Amino acid sequence: MEHIQSTKNSRVKEWKKLLSKKDRDLTGKYIIEGEHLIEEALRTNDVIEIMIQENIQMPDTWIMKNSPSVTMITADISKIISDTKTPQGVFAVCRKNEPIIDLTKQIKFLLLDGVQDPGNIGTMIRTADAAGIDVVIMGEGSGDIYNPKVIRSAQGSHFHLPIVTGDLHTWIETFKKSGIPVFGTSLEGAVSYKEVSPTDSFALIVGNEGAGVAREILNKTDKNLFIPIFGKSESLNVAVAAGILLYYLRK
Repeated sequence: MEHIQSTKNSRVKEWKKLLSKKDRDLTGKYIIEGEHLIEEALRTNDVIEIMIQENIQMPDTWIMKNSPSVTMITADISKIISDTKTPQGVFAVCRKNEPIIDLTKQIKFLLLDGVQDPGNIGTMIRTADAAGIDVVIMGEGSGDIYNPKVIRSAQGSHFHLPIVTGDLHTWIETFKKSGIPVFGTSLEGAVSYKEVSPTDSFALIVGNEGAGVAREILNKTDKNLFIPIFGKSESLNVAVAAGILLYYLRK
């Protein structure tokens, strides 16, 4: 096992760069932190290398499926390659992937239009995973799914279901050709979600925290839905709304 002690080591600099979206996009890699996330990642073919702080023992629950390299690092290095105030001391570098979608098998979709808050994105990925959604699609203007805050919020769901990026207009046309109903979310020109029946297949679109789903996208859906507000709040958090609708719509 290699042991890196210098914070100026070239590999440490490479790991640190992965905290930047620009470098994640350039390299096709991203970094994750924490025992639980790494354990989930190791069930896939995504893990390239693992870094463990010198005072931490590798968990027995980790199954080293593809024998990634393991490097011992110092606490100072942990602080450099972590985006948290209290690093957990265990990290992994993973490869980004772009799954192939098969509409004959994957029939329940969550689409995000311009959602930017990392916590909301991660929570919706995690909720989609729990609700048995087949694919999450990130539209233009949405945040980066490999942002460390998104990854922490999703709690390992990145490794459970496909997450892709793409043009939502194109996806809507594809769904319509495949007979998959498309539901938007809006406070205007919409019907209560309980006026539609749960279904075997659907595509649900949720939008930006402030602006909602773009009007040009709402104009292309089969039906737009709203969740009634019974109290004094003006609206629901987008992640909460997505959770309610995903669980209701699935048959």
